[in-house]
Amino acid sequence: MARGDSAGDLLGTPIGGDGHSVILPRSEVPPFIAMRNRLLAAVGLIVFVAAVAWIGRDGYVDTDGDPISILDAFYYASVSITTTGYGDITPVSETARLTTTLLVTPARVVFLIILVGTTLEVLTERTRARLREARWRTNVKDHYIVCGYGVKGRSAVDLLLAREVSEDRILVIDSRREAIDRANGRGLAGIHGNAASTDVLKAADIARSQAVIVAPQEDDAAVLIVLTARQLSKGVNIVASVREKENIELLEQSGANSVITSSESAGRLLGLAVDSPRLVRVLEELATTGLGLDIAERVVEEHEVGPVSNLPAGQLVVAVVRRNQLHRFDEDDAARTEPGDRLVYLYSNHRS
Repeated sequence: MARGDSAGDLLGTPIGGDGHSVILPRSEVPPFIAMRNRLLAAVGLIVFVAAVAWIGRDGYVDTDGDPISILDAFYYASVSITTTGYGDITPVSETARLTTTLLVTPARVVFLIILVGTTLEVLTERTRARLREARWRTNVKDHYIVCGYGVKGRSAVDLLLAREVSEDRILVIDSRREAIDRANGRGLAGIHGNAASTDVLKAADIARSQAVIVAPQEDDAAVLIVLTARQLSKGVNIVASVREKENIELLEQSGANSVITSSESAGRLLGLAVDSPRLVRVLEELATTGLGLDIAERVVEEHEVGPVSNLPAGQLVVAVVRRNQLHRFDEDDAARTEPGDRLVYLYSNHRS
């Protein structure tokens, strides 16, 4: 078991922060890199002014009457560009004064812009983050909440993205900050906190979400998350993963609409692979969007109501869902479609 996916990690106290704020992906340069670049730009301006003073040193005079040295040039550059200006080194020739007007003064202005801009960015970073979160909350709806960004959570996100769900409709909850950083790196929003916490799920706007994907490593963590999610939203679709088959009923009683048994499913595939490796390949294609065979579900169109044989070619119907009841292809109720039915079908989706 990976340490980062344990129940203690997923349900434990977040390391830093209150765990209730949505952390949105950022496209701009990280703060430390931005400050480093600005510092380098400021140093570059000082070097530039020092070079100007050193090249035109014959036009500058020291109060002591000594020749201008390279150290004096850097001293003059630092006090001039920071607007300190002690006056002990001054331009006296017309050329030096013209150079100061055309080159040193603009450099001084740019230096002040860098200084003020860095200060304002530090002061307004928290405000900007809150504004971005407010915009996200205003626009987000029918989003997917992924509780746990371990192997199962990442695989679920991969499938959602392959099914053309946009990144801004996926929100990841995990107590590991590095997991949230990885999610942000893929353009996903995240919450660093306890996935079974009422406050965290409210911050994820579960009431307006389309589905909650519960993917911790431990079954007890899954039960707690499902219980909390169902308490907060009676109508949201909750899908959960468990390791042991005997916990399926417990999760369904807790409010999960669908429960996937990860260890048993893997064991079945291993058993099938012994004698039927090609069958396992077909099942893998069904589970991977765009690999070959795909399975999907859709609403029956009005003009398609009637015998299943009249449906478009290339769609192999394996089940019909009618009033929340599943009718398999070999049942009489699946021979014809009715208004409001949903089709579960196979189709080929080869991608070059």
